[in-house]
Amino acid sequence: MNRRVIGQKFARLATDAVLRSPRLWRLFRPLMRKQFDAIAGSWDDMRAADHLASYERALEEVEPAPGRALDLGTGTGQGAFAIARRFPEARVVAVDLAQRMLAEAERKTPQELRGRVTFEHGDASHLSYPDDSFELVAHANMIPFFDELERVLAPGGQVLFSFSAGAATPIYVMPERLRAELGQRGFTDFADFEVAQGTALLARKGKRA
Repeated sequence: MNRRVIGQKFARLATDAVLRSPRLWRLFRPLMRKQFDAIAGSWDDMRAADHLASYERALEEVEPAPGRALDLGTGTGQGAFAIARRFPEARVVAVDLAQRMLAEAERKTPQELRGRVTFEHGDASHLSYPDDSFELVAHANMIPFFDELERVLAPGGQVLFSFSAGAATPIYVMPERLRAELGQRGFTDFADFEVAQGTALLARKGKRA
């Protein structure tokens, strides 16, 4: 079994475990960081050409246009770049746990997006931003931390989840689980997308009375 397959199996194991008990993330976090740091330089070469197809399709339905957007688990920044191109007035903050991924993202940032996309080292389970900081919180192939994403998302803002290979994605959450977790937190306006092999889900945080 090669290293890539082992990494994929570990990612699926970590996802399932953390969804059952978010407190287990502290055990998996250093191993996930090490894994993604190790493959940062070859990450984009490993991705399918259409790996963001469902992510970009969901972005087409985001409205109103966000002023500030957060891309969690940004990797080499491709999702953050897609947000910035889709919404030319938006400021995009892109967060990842792996420092080497962030270094690759900085290196690959197109000149026209410099100054609009900011890369920051961080942990999606414990973000440094104030409540209600963003109108869009996006994830591509990312373990969700529902309480924290709800906290930083402004009322009326939208959350996006995408999985580049659908249920075959190593880090994958079933749409029924996403809907249940978000529904418990007052999210509405759910929309599902399927493009090529990928899937995505979009939902809106309820506005305060």
